[in-house]
Parts: sequence; structure tokens; C-alpha cells
Amino acid sequence: MDAAEASELQARLAAAVHALNHDASPSARLAANQWLLALQRSPQAWAVATSLLAAPDPPPPADLLFFAAQMLRRKIQSPGSAFPALGLAPQLLDALLLAARRFCAAPAPRQLLTQICLALAALALRAEGGVDGLFARMPHLPPPAVLELLTVLPEEAAQDQGGDTGVDAAARCRFTRELLAHAPAVLEFLHGQSEKAPTDDDGVPLHERNRRILRCLLSWVRVGCFLETPAAALATHPLLTFAFNSLQVSFSFEVAIEVMIELVSQHQEIPEAFLSKTPYIREVLLLPALANRSEKIIAGLACLMCEVGQAAPALVAEGGGQALALTDGLLRCVAFTSEDWEIAESTLQFWCSLAHFILGIDVKTAKRNVVRELFVPVFSSLLDALLFRAQMDTDSDGAPCIPEGLTQFRMNLEELLIDICLLLGAPAYINKLFSGGWDFSSQTIPWKEVEVRMYALSMVADTILQDESSFDFSIIMHFVNILSSRTPVELNGSLFLVYKSFGDVIGSYSKWLSSSQSNIKPLLLFCASGISKSISSNACSLALRKLCEDAPSFIHEPQNLEILFWISEGMNKGNLQLEDEEEIISAITHALSSVSEKELKKSSLARLLCSSYSAVEKIIDIDRDQSLRQNPAAYTQSLDLAVRGLYRMSALFHHLATSVTSGLVDDDIIIVLLGILWPLLEKLFRSSHMENVNLSAAVCRSLSSAMHSCGHHFHILLPKVMECLSANFLLFQRHDCFLRTAANVIEEFGHKEEYGALCVRTFETLSSASSISALNSSYTCDQEPDLVEAYTYFTSMFIRCCQKEAIVASSSLLELSFQKAAICSTAMHRGAALAAMSYMSCA
Repeated sequence: MDAAEASELQARLAAAVHALNHDASPSARLAANQWLLALQRSPQAWAVATSLLAAPDPPPPADLLFFAAQMLRRKIQSPGSAFPALGLAPQLLDALLLAARRFCAAPAPRQLLTQICLALAALALRAEGGVDGLFARMPHLPPPAVLELLTVLPEEAAQDQGGDTGVDAAARCRFTRELLAHAPAVLEFLHGQSEKAPTDDDGVPLHERNRRILRCLLSWVRVGCFLETPAAALATHPLLTFAFNSLQVSFSFEVAIEVMIELVSQHQEIPEAFLSKTPYIREVLLLPALANRSEKIIAGLACLMCEVGQAAPALVAEGGGQALALTDGLLRCVAFTSEDWEIAESTLQFWCSLAHFILGIDVKTAKRNVVRELFVPVFSSLLDALLFRAQMDTDSDGAPCIPEGLTQFRMNLEELLIDICLLLGAPAYINKLFSGGWDFSSQTIPWKEVEVRMYALSMVADTILQDESSFDFSIIMHFVNILSSRTPVELNGSLFLVYKSFGDVIGSYSKWLSSSQSNIKPLLLFCASGISKSISSNACSLALRKLCEDAPSFIHEPQNLEILFWISEGMNKGNLQLEDEEEIISAITHALSSVSEKELKKSSLARLLCSSYSAVEKIIDIDRDQSLRQNPAAYTQSLDLAVRGLYRMSALFHHLATSVTSGLVDDDIIIVLLGILWPLLEKLFRSSHMENVNLSAAVCRSLSSAMHSCGHHFHILLPKVMECLSANFLLFQRHDCFLRTAANVIEEFGHKEEYGALCVRTFETLSSASSISALNSSYTCDQEPDLVEAYTYFTSMFIRCCQKEAIVASSSLLELSFQKAAICSTAMHRGAALAAMSYMSCA
């Protein structure tokens, strides 16, 4: 490339870089980027980049120089780079060193020097003898350039996160060994730089120079520069003193923290040395930072102290003045209030590791007890701090809330709260939680404080329950009585957060709380109130289930049964999650199934089933009065309530299956309940509302649950059931629930000879559907994966469960189904293909 071509290429490069960085047109920027990428891949890139960096004064624009240095670095790093074969390494080294000398000070931007040094580091990694050659030339560079080059060199020893795949692990190991051979000289250079007078004229302000020294030291610590240094010499090394002193300078604080944390994690001797400095850190650095609310300083010191403590738990457990200064400092960090919980959360692992160490001391019990007694006040204070930080927050309107950060903090507290409970002992832990001195007659109960203590109690439930001590939980019942007597007008957002935590406590300790008959009514009323709001409904519905399981005999009191019915009837409002509604119905069904008096049991279960009946019946009434469809919003709401009612009916029958098996529910009751359910389902099957996919799925689910619960009592309904399923599938062929439910019927009754003809007839009807006939290409299967899965499920059940005569009678249909399965097995949709292959394997 002659001079004219080189000049023209430089001009085009300058124009492209300018367009990429400054042009307002996206298309112009895209075109410039594509041209620059093409240039970077070309052989001419070497020459044009080095010539730009060596251009005479005045130098080219900074962004053009930056791109030139970056292009050289990328070409050097690219796999299969041609520079070794072309013999370019010496020329590149000279050009880059010259550029580093030239652009190491203002007005050249710092980023330009960094790119040049990165290119030099990449070159040293790949060129034979590159490290030694580079170190031999460093004395000719100004200190700022040497400092930057020494900073980036160790970073090349690690795997490049930017996708550098041109160097294998063996080469990087060699590179690391060559670097560490120069570590003593590097540390000496850094020490000399750290002692330079502020007036030394290298163009770099003192605070910036010190920060660069620390950055460089951090890079070398990470690569292992002190691994060969004796422990005694390392603890007193002047660079460690320099890093420690830098903690008092805000400009270099963060880098100094990183240096010391890295040293603590790498060297076993350092934690003890740093632990001796903890009183100074606490008094001189931490306490003023807490007073000034300097979150950056507090967070950094908390991380450092945690690293020291985790690295030397045995030293901390000795409980000397230095160790107690560390724990006191970290307690203050936990209690520090800020907009988030990151500082407190950063200490949790330290506290857990210390607790585990104390609890796991493998020495005589006497010594273990001495250590525990020493740290009981510490962990007692820690519990206070955690309870304070875990309290409900307030939103922008001043209303209590639990933001996402606090939710995460609470989730991460579980292990530590269990450890604190084990260290303090269950009785002391509970006494600590209940020592609020609350005035129950007051109208201003501190609900935020009460709520967080209930949360802390629920988190350690397993530990408390395993303890053999007896506990007085009367204070919980005091609060339950207060909460259960609140009117709807008095309930607000903060109280429902309280309901949630109390619901968790009641669910966890239900066996103890329900042991007294006088507690049952207020506990049920509490659950009824808490269930009414989404934020507490899940916790209170689970608590209700536990109460119904743990205190069935007390639940059967008439007044308590009425509360259960009141709860079930309140679900017709449709303001709960479906999962919570099913949990509630299952709990009440469990309680009613264990009623000893047969007629009461029968009438109670029928009443429970009918509590969901009205919502479903209302949707049927719409068919008789078409004017009700004229209001889409009201119709949609009615559909949703009907779906919910059907899911509750399904939950009732699903739970009854267990009661039938255990003998708690006899045939008479099943017949009564089935007599209530089936007429309703039959009306729905014959209504126009079945076009709604959610309603049809809910109907099928209720039908399947009833079939599994009722067993042989269901057989008299089979012809009607199969007729309804077949007819509805022909009408609404995208509703695969009809196919799946028909398959469930065959699974339950197909083995009986008397139903063979019914199964064959159903198979014929379902197979005649146009949607099934259309399954003749993999494309169609991909469009209807749910239909494919439902169809293959039905045919699989037919083969597995029906008698031989029925299978022979359906041979032509089965042969056709195998052909369709073979086609569907080639579908792109994974579920459809697997379902088809599974069916073919069972044939």
C-alpha cells in the first residue's frame, strides 16, 4: 500500500469513525459500522492503525486514535491472528510503546492509554518472550504509562470474558508464571510510587495517582503476587499499610476495600492482622460514617469486616476485644436504616458462619457453653436489629407495605433466625419476641412491631416444635381475639399484612393453639377475616386447613360449623385466588367428613356443595333469559364466578376420594352429593356456554373428580356422560378437555365388559370429528399440539384399559390412529411429538 492509498484509507477511516460516533442518521451509523468491521478484518488494518498512532503533531482526533488502538487490540486477540507469521510483533511492540509514552498524560484521554496498554498486554501474551521483552522496555516509559500497563497485564492471565479464544490454558499459565517472576520488581515500583511526594510533576493529581496504584495492586494481588511472601513480612508490608491508610480517603476507598478483601480471601495470615485493626476501623471509620449516613463507606466496611470474620471464625469465637469490636460494628451495620436492605443483607453470611461455628464446636460441652454464653448477648442484639430492619416499610403515600427488597431480605433471614433460635434456645427466643410490653387495651397497638415478631416466630416453627419445652402462646390468642373482632370498616392494608404473618403462625403452631376448645372460634373467625383479602388469603387458608386437620373434634361444634359455612358462602364474591378457594374447600371438606353423626355429615357436605351451586346455576339462567347476555361485563363476571364454583365442587369431590377410601364417607352420602352435582353438570353440557373454554374445562374437571370419588356409583351415568362429552367435542373441537375426560372415564371403567360397546361408540364419535380427521400433516400437528396430546392420550387409554373385544371392534380406528401418530411424531412441537411417540410405543 503506497502513501496515497494509505492517506486515502486514513481519510475514509476518519470519516467512518466520525459518522459512527456523531452522525444523527441510523442508516449512516450502520453503514459506517459495517465498513469499519470489514476494515478490521483486512490485512491493511495493521498498517493504518499503527500509522495513526504514530501520526505527527497535532495528533488525530481522540476518538480516531481510540479506534485505532482498539482495532490493534482486537486483531491481536482474534483467533488465528496473522501477526506472528508476518513477523509484526517487534514493530507492533515499538509502535504501541511509543504511543503509550506519547499519550500517557493530558490532554490525551485516559481511555486511550488503557486501550494501548490492553493491546500491549495481548501482544505480550501471544508473542514469544513477550513478558520479559515488555518488562525490559518499561524503564523507558513514564510512570503513568507503566502504572496503567502493569494494571492490565495481570488481567490477561485470566480467561477473557469478552470472548478471547485465541489462547489456550497452558499459554495463560505460562504467561502467569512469567508475570509472577517480575512480581518483586512490580511491588517495589508500586511502593516507590506510593511514597512519591505530592509535588512530583508527572501530571497526575495525588489522589488519582494513589487510586491508580491501588487498582494496579488489586490486579497483582488477584494474580497471586504475594503467594511467595512470608506471613510475617506480608502482614507488615508497606503496600498493605498504604491500602489500609487509603480507607480514610473517599476517592480511593472502594478500591482499597477491594484490595483488602482480596488479600483476606487469599491469605490465611491476613485475617488475624486485619482483626487487630478492627477497633480502629470501628472507631475512626465506621462510627463517623454511620453518623454522617455515608452508605458507600458503611457498605464497604461491612463487607471487609464480614470477610475477615468469615475467614477466621475461630478467632472471632474467642471473644476478645478485637472480635467484639468486629461484631459490634457489624451489629451497627445491620441496624443502619437505608432505602434498601443491601448493607444488612451483606452481613447475613458472616452471622450464619459464626453461629454454625459456635454450634458445631467439637470440644467438651463446658467450653462450648462458655462460648455460647459469651455470644448470647451478641445474637440477642442481632435479633433486635434484624427485627427492626425487617419491619414493614411505608410506600410513597405513607401506607404500610412490604416492598420487593424487604421481601427478599426476609426470605434470606430464615437460616439466620433458625441459628439464633438454636443459640439462644427456644424459650429465650420466644421470650425475646414476646417482650414488647404491649398494652392490649390500647387503640394504638404497634402493629408493625407485632407483625415482624410473628414473622420471626413462623420462620423458626420447626425448631420450636422440636424443642421439648412448654410454651405459653396466650399472647398470640390475645392478638387473634383482637383481630378476629375487627369489623370490615376497621380493616386496612397494614392489618392484612398482620393477618398474613399471624396466619403463618397459626398454620405452623396449629396443633398447640387448637388444643384448647375455647381457642377454636376466635381462630376460625380470624381465618375468615384474613381470607377476605388477597394479601393474606393464602396464609389464612393454609392456617384454616391446619386447624381442620389438627382439631376436628372441636371444629364439629355447631357454632364452629356455621363459621365454616359462612367462609364457604363468602367465596361466591370471587375475590380469591383459585388455589386458595380450593384449599379452603378441601379444609372444610376434611372437617365435615370426620363428623361422627351421619345425618349431620350428610347435610353438612350437601350444604357445602350447594354453597357453590348458586354461582353455577346463575349462568344456566342466562340461557333462559337472553337479555342477560346483553351486558358483556356482567356476563363475563358470571362466567368467572361459575368457573370458580365448579373448581370448588371439584375440590370437594377430590378430597372426598380420600374420605371414601378411609371409610369416613359412606355410599348414602356419595349418592346424595352425586345427585346434586350431575343434574347441574348435565344442564351445563347442554347449554351454549360450553363454547367458553374455561367453563368447559371446569365442568370436565368437576366431572373427573366426582367420577374418581364416586366409583361404582357413577356407572349408571356413564351413557349420558359419554354422550355429553362426545356431543360437546363435535360442537367445540378445540376444547381438548372433552377428549381428556373421556379418556379418564375409559381408564376408570373401560376394563368392564359391559361398557365395551359404549367405549367403542365413543371412540367412533370422537374420531369422526373434522379436527381429528385433519391431523394428517406435521404442520397441522404443530398448529394443534394440545389436540394431538389429548387424542393420543385417549387412544392410549383405550388400548390399555379396554377389553380385547372392544379393541378388535375398533381395529380400523386404531390403525388410522397409528398413522396419525406416525405423522404427529415428526412435528416440531416437542409435546405433540413426544405424545405421539409415547402412544406408538404402547401399542
